[in-house]
Amino acid sequence: MYAAFRVLQTCLFLAAVDALLLGSDRLPTSRRHFFASGVGSLAVAITAPKQATAAPKKDRTQGYSVQRSERDWSYVLSGQQYNILRVGGTEAPFSSVLESEKRPGTFVCAGCGTPLFASDQKFNSGTGWPSFAKGLPGEEVEAVGAVVMTLLGAEVRCGTCGGHLGDVFGDGKAYPNTPAFATGQRHCIDGAALVFKPADGSPDVYGDVTPPPKPNALSKLLEGPVIKERSI
Repeated sequence: MYAAFRVLQTCLFLAAVDALLLGSDRLPTSRRHFFASGVGSLAVAITAPKQATAAPKKDRTQGYSVQRSERDWSYVLSGQQYNILRVGGTEAPFSSVLESEKRPGTFVCAGCGTPLFASDQKFNSGTGWPSFAKGLPGEEVEAVGAVVMTLLGAEVRCGTCGGHLGDVFGDGKAYPNTPAFATGQRHCIDGAALVFKPADGSPDVYGDVTPPPKPNALSKLLEGPVIKERSI
């Protein structure tokens, strides 16, 4: 059983590599899987949770209640927001300020403001992308089989404007003591596709903002000693 599972995983891996080489539109999903899903996928049972909402195969414009021309989207979105929401790109891990956001509140679509994730479902996956155990009704999930979701993930979109948000994987059981362990899912979302609205009424936080760099031991050493002036 384990050997067969490993063969299946290898086949899917090679298929994903082929997609990369051929310029597939699933490139962001495959690339994120290589960097983020980790070994946890191997520990998950073949049966993944059934999705509440399944996204039909359609483009990111037709069939959604909020529609704009690509020209208009390029005006209302930042460059990074447009690349993710409308093109289906992804961001570098740990590049969004929302990855470390822990306050109570709601994460909404940066394109149309639809509520997508509640803060109590957010957890630290260690992948470098904001991760959630489940989404709100405004989230839309691509319809794929359980094995594909576990190994390669399913695309997550905003159900209102069709914007690409990230991917959901069926490896939530690999994260004990988190909300993902209960749902069996890890919604790996690009922070730049989101805006965080704090519950206390504080200003909104846009996910395409890069967090400030963390000081390290070398930078402190280069600062030199602090010299105090002597009082006479």
